[in-house]
Amino acid sequence: MDLYELTISQAQTGLAKREFSSLDLVNAMLDRIEKLDGDIGAYITIDADGAREAAIEADQRIANGYYLLKHESFTNNGSNLDSSNYRYPLLGIPIALKDLLCTIGVKTTCASKILENFVPQYDATVVSMLKNAGAIIIGKTNLDEFAMGSSTENSGFHITRNPWDREHVPGGSSGGSAAAVSARMCIAALGTDTGGSIRQPASHCGVVGIKPTYGRVSRYGLVSYASSLDQIGPITKDVEDSAILLNVICGHDPLDSTSANIEIPDFTSALELFKNYGLKGMKAGIPKEFLSVKGLDPDVETAFNNAKDTLEKLGVEMVEVSLPQTDYAVAAYYVIAPSEASSNLARFDGVRFGLRDNSANDLIDMYKKTKSKGFGAEVQRRIITGTYALSAGYYDAYYGRATRVRAMIRDDFTRAFEKCDIIISPVAPTPAFKIGENIDDPLTMYLTDIFTLSTNMAGLPGISVPCGFSSKGLPIGLQIMANSFDEMALIRAGYGLEQTLAIKDKFPNI
Repeated sequence: MDLYELTISQAQTGLAKREFSSLDLVNAMLDRIEKLDGDIGAYITIDADGAREAAIEADQRIANGYYLLKHESFTNNGSNLDSSNYRYPLLGIPIALKDLLCTIGVKTTCASKILENFVPQYDATVVSMLKNAGAIIIGKTNLDEFAMGSSTENSGFHITRNPWDREHVPGGSSGGSAAAVSARMCIAALGTDTGGSIRQPASHCGVVGIKPTYGRVSRYGLVSYASSLDQIGPITKDVEDSAILLNVICGHDPLDSTSANIEIPDFTSALELFKNYGLKGMKAGIPKEFLSVKGLDPDVETAFNNAKDTLEKLGVEMVEVSLPQTDYAVAAYYVIAPSEASSNLARFDGVRFGLRDNSANDLIDMYKKTKSKGFGAEVQRRIITGTYALSAGYYDAYYGRATRVRAMIRDDFTRAFEKCDIIISPVAPTPAFKIGENIDDPLTMYLTDIFTLSTNMAGLPGISVPCGFSSKGLPIGLQIMANSFDEMALIRAGYGLEQTLAIKDKFPNI
């Protein structure tokens, strides 16, 4: 097996056994990026020098015994290894970051011309957590500008292409992270999810993506799109790796007022729950409104039914549930998210940091020219929409009404989870579409998030697990949703599906 194919758990074991070095691992990734990323465009920034320096330091730590278990050393043949007990669970492992997360000394552009040369003075909390766990940050991945999009076509720098078929999008807005993991140009990555931006690209690229419960992961140092909806989460090659990453990045952060001060379980123990008890006794809800959505692709429906049948064979009982506000979710979301974006992006005014147009005659002219040049068309569209929704005389009619719909969506899920442990659905109505196919049709683009954005509105966790392929060979994922702070149920069910379908080791032949 080539080093770039390794999962986190495999890399942990190999490094601990001294089968290869962290520098070997980093160099394998950098070689892979050099070979492939010119075509795929998953990255905005590669920190090759920083990654190699960190790898040399990691190798020294390993040589000094820092990869020992908490309570016992491993024998010379590497037996008794248990990745959940490593002092530094990610020591020497290269991870990619969506370029929306602040990184000290490394550019954070948000894929926008307005921040093209911005270098933060601090790390986001999740970045600090990764570094404290020994991870190596190999680079920053491409995205739809400020995370506003579903295809990674809205980047201010370049389009990212799907590794399975480079005429198709990878999904968005975390398309760069999903493409990098799918193409094996990093071991794992972090993305962000505001309305499906982890789960949808994970589905389109054939990898695993988890959106944790709102408040489970600190948002400090995340450049906000919509503050009440954004959440950071892992994009990985398999479910186990997502559980390992969640163990590292979850936790209360006093620097984030929305961070939940709640106990963090060992998410990898959910894998043992499946191994020991299977999925018998679990109930999965199927929302009747989701499967009646117009435009559901036959290949997606077939893959969904196959995944449902697989879960049933594993002992999961299927029950019908209702989410009656589904018809209003997209409309409410595209009032709330742009409104919050309008507020959050007001700071990019050319005065304090970022791009500044120096040809302006006065302050107001400078504001106009800076934002017109710095923001792309989709970001401008959403800022204008949000500003209108928040304007005097329209607040109650739009934003106020949308927040009431949001409360009703949350109530729908509360009632649904009285009948089941998890809810399953497709991730997106179609497999990955062709580049340029929907770029001039914002409404069609927005509707691609119809199955995912409700979980953000309700603050719930969700996972995308590969469950099949389209007739053209494009990956399709199953979405599993759970109640607040019940990521364990997601991981247990997702792991069971993954192990039974046995398609997790398939990746694009590039």
